[in-house]
Amino acid sequence: MIYFLVYFRNYFKFKFCSYLNTKNIREHRIARVFLINFKDSMDLSKTKSGTAAVWAGEMQTFCEGATTPPVVNSVTFAYDDMDEWFDVAIGKREGHIYSRNTNPTVSVLEEKIRLLERAESATAFSTGMAAISNTLFSLLSPGDRVVSIKDSYGGVGKIFLEHLPRFNIDVQLCNTTDHERIEEEIDKGCKVLYLESPTNPTLKILDLKRLIKSAHDAGAIAVVDNTFATPINQNPITMGADLVVHSATKYLGGHSDVMGGLVCGNSNLVRNLFQFREINGASLHAASAYMLIRGMKTLELRVQRQNANALKIAHFLRNHPKVKEVFYPGIESHPGHDIAKEQMSGFGGVLSFSLHGGFNDVKQFLPRLTFAHLAASLGSVSTLVGPPKTTSHVEMTEAQRKRLGIPESLIRYSAGIENVEDLLDDLNNALSNI
Repeated sequence: MIYFLVYFRNYFKFKFCSYLNTKNIREHRIARVFLINFKDSMDLSKTKSGTAAVWAGEMQTFCEGATTPPVVNSVTFAYDDMDEWFDVAIGKREGHIYSRNTNPTVSVLEEKIRLLERAESATAFSTGMAAISNTLFSLLSPGDRVVSIKDSYGGVGKIFLEHLPRFNIDVQLCNTTDHERIEEEIDKGCKVLYLESPTNPTLKILDLKRLIKSAHDAGAIAVVDNTFATPINQNPITMGADLVVHSATKYLGGHSDVMGGLVCGNSNLVRNLFQFREINGASLHAASAYMLIRGMKTLELRVQRQNANALKIAHFLRNHPKVKEVFYPGIESHPGHDIAKEQMSGFGGVLSFSLHGGFNDVKQFLPRLTFAHLAASLGSVSTLVGPPKTTSHVEMTEAQRKRLGIPESLIRYSAGIENVEDLLDDLNNALSNI
């Protein structure tokens, strides 16, 4: 059976290349569409995450038998048949018109996240904040009400506190772990419930199933930022989320060398986001999409290693005399541990901790680390460390961070894939020299 399938595949590859040499362009297009449809009929929805990360969006044969998707830099796409061109333009059939709207390389990336998050549809953006801001501004209108939490990423907090109110959109930010208060605010009226779990940077955990159900009971749209968890550790759509957003710059890319954002979920909602994005122009470039595709192929391997590293580091720091408090849901004493254990398959590669000596100790400690970049961002193969005042919440003032419960002595630690023994020795040496 396997021999037959391989033979059948190679036969169609040969036929496809024969069509490429034909002078009849229309015939070539029919051959291309037929082959893609044949390959796409192979169902990946039941495969494991590691397999889907490698193969999703890449089941078709690429030009000349290439085994990786090409970077299609073309801005525009030509058609020799006006009826075909029109059908593609109105979405009646698959194809591409203009790369600000859709692009073949970007489409491969969108299919990967769609399958990994078990969503109906997906669309890509130039950055993570482009994905988040497009989602909020496309869903909300003047007079609407959005309910969220105080512990969201700093850039999102900026939108909630400064930008949405300018458009007469009511924003209610609740204490993150007060589920009863969040539900009360949802019941008062809510168009969008925006959640983040684990939160950035204090790693608080929300009961996603409970809050999403509350949103749906009130007729609201539930949006979940899954950047910290990744689709390897958590799938909010299986818990009822309508939309899931990612800063693909972080774990999905995984190498701190490319920016992008992704949104996936309900096909009707994603279509609205796509139409909003194609007009405001926050599109992802094909070259960036290719780098994200390449990074995602090792997503499961990287995240599993980072999960393990972060857990060992959290336990080590918890017992260190220079460390005041550790925030990581993988620790049994963490207030959200039981919920995290239920809704996550891994606890993630990011933890945070505070030092007894305040920010003066932070300034002494961080430069003494050897195997860590003192830099913003997270989710990279190399360890990234920094305080929220220069990373996740740099846009906010000290007073705003204090209101959100973020101490100035807090350090966010994004564990890389280094050998954990070296990371532990590095942390111990830096702490001992404060």
